[in-house]
Amino acid sequence: MDIVTAIEQFAWIAWLVLILLFLVIEMLTLDFTFLMLSVGGLAGLGADLLGAPLWLQIVVAAVVAVAMVLLLRPPLLRRLRRGEDTTPSNIEALIGLRGQVLSTVTSHSGQVKLSNGDIWTARSLPGSDIEPGTTVLVNRIDGATAHVRPQEELTS
Repeated sequence: MDIVTAIEQFAWIAWLVLILLFLVIEMLTLDFTFLMLSVGGLAGLGADLLGAPLWLQIVVAAVVAVAMVLLLRPPLLRRLRRGEDTTPSNIEALIGLRGQVLSTVTSHSGQVKLSNGDIWTARSLPGSDIEPGTTVLVNRIDGATAHVRPQEELTS
């Protein structure tokens, strides 16, 4: 028996192994990519069971997998992520938050109390000192330091 004939005769085993491998990877990633590839492998297995030559099985599997990834995966991901909470959290939730200056904020030091009650080390833009009692907005967070600007500077 020649090797090409042996491969074609037992291709169904390779298709099953490939499908199972893709399904296991999909269970670990949960991204629908390997699920689509396993469906392509299922199409290749179907082509094998219908007696198609090996090259046609591979073409069928590839075409089905690519079509599934391009056409079915995006709507499935949108539907899956439809109910996600889009509320900013952690550092992103602090950007734009108001605060009161507790000790003069310079480009090197200062403290602010944010509207959420947290007290942060703060910095201002170089050359602009912000006096205690001034209302500020958080511009960005760098480590444990809030970079702030006076609120009236942003509204004018």
